[in-house]
Amino acid sequence: MVARKKSDIQPLRPDMPIYPIGVAAKLLNVHPRTLRIYEAEGLIQPTHHGKRRMFSENDIRWVSCLRSMIHDQGISIPGLKRLLSLAPCWEIAECSSDTHGNCAASVDWAVPRCIRQVGDVESEKVAKAADLSRKSLEQRKKLASHS
Repeated sequence: MVARKKSDIQPLRPDMPIYPIGVAAKLLNVHPRTLRIYEAEGLIQPTHHGKRRMFSENDIRWVSCLRSMIHDQGISIPGLKRLLSLAPCWEIAECSSDTHGNCAASVDWAVPRCIRQVGDVESEKVAKAADLSRKSLEQRKKLASHS
């Protein structure tokens, strides 16, 4: 009988919440308080079983991406929340199409920007405003990268 390494064991589905907060924090090399702060800020939404927070593999990947945007790109939590309301995470994190196409943890809180019904004046206005916001975001990111 061959013993498996712990890293060989994978959840049945990447969206299945199997990690309690302490384990998730160890996997991410952060303090559990960091995960509670992200939850309080609305950046993550772990599953709650009673008073226990449970994280899925997708949650772990998403927090890892969040930490990269916060620490590597220098985006503040309030700034990140605002950017995520305007554009999907893969645009902010500048993920390649292959990366975000295969990422089950990707987040797009700006979904209404994609909904557009021809002839519906209100949805056209919402879509146009969202397109302008996205273009503005792209311009700000270009300016920031040149500084």
